[in-house]
Amino acid sequence: MSKNQFESQESSITDFDPNLAADVLVIGGGPSGTWAAWSAAASGASAVLVDKGYCGTTGCAAASGNGVWYVPPDQSLREAAMASRETLGGFLSNRHWMARVLEQTYTNVNQLAEWGYPFPTDDEGKPYRRSLQGPEYMRLMRKQVKKAGVKILDHSPALELLIDQDGAVGGAKGINRRTGRRWAVRAQAVIIATGGCAFLSKALGCNVLTGDGYLMAAEAGAEMSGMEFSNAYGISPAFSSVTKTLFYNWATFTYEDGTEIPGAGSQRGRSVIAKTLLTQPVYAILDRATEEMRVAMRVAQPNFFLPLDRAGIDPFTQRFPVTLRLEGTVRGTGGIRIVDETCATSVRGLYAAGDAATRELICGGFTGGGSHNAAWAISSGFWSGQSAAEYASLLGGKANQRRLEGVGEAALQSKSSGANTLATDEVIQAVQAEVFPYNRNYFRTERGLSASLDRLHSLWQEIRTSRVVADNEIVRAREAAAMVATARWMYSSALERKETRGMHKHEDYPQLDPNQQHYLLSGGLDKVWVKAQPLGRGAEDRGKGEIFQSKILDSTSKIGVAL
Repeated sequence: MSKNQFESQESSITDFDPNLAADVLVIGGGPSGTWAAWSAAASGASAVLVDKGYCGTTGCAAASGNGVWYVPPDQSLREAAMASRETLGGFLSNRHWMARVLEQTYTNVNQLAEWGYPFPTDDEGKPYRRSLQGPEYMRLMRKQVKKAGVKILDHSPALELLIDQDGAVGGAKGINRRTGRRWAVRAQAVIIATGGCAFLSKALGCNVLTGDGYLMAAEAGAEMSGMEFSNAYGISPAFSSVTKTLFYNWATFTYEDGTEIPGAGSQRGRSVIAKTLLTQPVYAILDRATEEMRVAMRVAQPNFFLPLDRAGIDPFTQRFPVTLRLEGTVRGTGGIRIVDETCATSVRGLYAAGDAATRELICGGFTGGGSHNAAWAISSGFWSGQSAAEYASLLGGKANQRRLEGVGEAALQSKSSGANTLATDEVIQAVQAEVFPYNRNYFRTERGLSASLDRLHSLWQEIRTSRVVADNEIVRAREAAAMVATARWMYSSALERKETRGMHKHEDYPQLDPNQQHYLLSGGLDKVWVKAQPLGRGAEDRGKGEIFQSKILDSTSKIGVAL
């Protein structure tokens, strides 16, 4: 049976129980979500995984090759790997967390080899484990998740979290996109692994990454961190969605007349390209790659060449127009704040993993690209699944007898009874108009950020006062609300960071300010707030000790049977 036939057969199953119960619910089926679900099941928990698309094929990791921050357990190699990121990230990364991720990633990637992932060998015949081909990787992860006994609900996006009367998370509600049937899953613990937000920019594999998990977490009371580090743009052919950028290291960038653009190929080349694109087209040619490299490139990343081949362009000998596509928090570092080594959020029973969580702890304020983000997805997914299972076991079976209520609001509840129906597509276009332009998001100014925020706040009010849309439009409406909420946290945080640090480039404050070497937390829905949090080995580094145990003890004392 072919892969497509298998997917069609399995996806046609629509008679699943719309009211399920499990120890752990994982929302999202990418690398972090599948590692979380597998880890929870391997720890003895019953688990359900829900995915907006088809688990194993959707998301940016499944669409292409992925580098992995895989470093052997050699102290000098790992020290060098950690040191290489600190300056780029504006000195916000945390060595303790970096070391943990390096160790866990090394272990889990080796686990992939034991499961049968076909790693290639290098010239010396040794396994080369620093990259993963997305389709094979995610197909294997789906297989292992199902083998572990996890129930998967495909094409079933979550719409809102469920909480009990004490504010602890107890599951989620959603809808099946193919049948239109609503579903609900009760769970002692929930893991948000929904990825980042690329604002439907058409970047490769990012069409399902619209910040849904951020919105659901915030509605339950969770905080964000590092949302100012959200203006990642990927180079792509102007006529393509492929934003794989490694091969542009061997490119020459030119103006339309063929003259080379000074500085476009340097470490700061993306800024040069962005400035140039504000006024004229930019072209690229991979003329610095040797003949031997050209063959290897096609083997390593075939989808990079697919749109070029279709257009009849040989990128090694012919110039082609390029653009920058916003990848937002997918390749940025901002996301849901985690408070300890369990990957718990500030809301009891709620965990975050992968691009849905902040990656500042290992990347600081500069993009983790594929490799660091891939390692974080593996590690945080594994830790969150393990910790959620432990949390659920300590809560016991009575946790699923709690009285629960949905906390979703935007596009699910209206603050006005006589309002107009939400114009979803218009809202999406309006938020894109604020976050796509380089002169608003890439090159930031106080004036520009403030003006965009005014318009974004108005959009949010429109969402909150519009009539609730029909079920067949609810997923799109929630995506629109999540994108507007994400943009407001982004720009509010960017306005507060009055300096240039990491990927946050502030034209009014072009220098790094040592007095602002801290994290910026943000949150709120109708009213957005931002506050600084000092660096250091504080709550986020104490591990499964004081914080984790106190959360569990507090929760177990409050669990009661619903009347």
